[in-house]
Amino acid sequence: MILVGVEVFGVALAAGWAIAGLFELGDTVSYVLMALFSVLGLYLMWGFWKKAVEIEPVTG
Repeated sequence: MILVGVEVFGVALAAGWAIAGLFELGDTVSYVLMALFSVLGLYLMWGFWKKAVEIEPVTG
């Protein structure tokens, strides 16, 4: 889960930076896009976590 989470957030940050750079939108828009994509990544990770726990429950 940690590896997948780091990869999702890395892609989210890189996508925001790349889109803002490609269209020359500036630093502020770049940060906003990174934040939006990070929130989307967090939502996707939450869904992934729920499915993973359904298949293999956490016991402790």
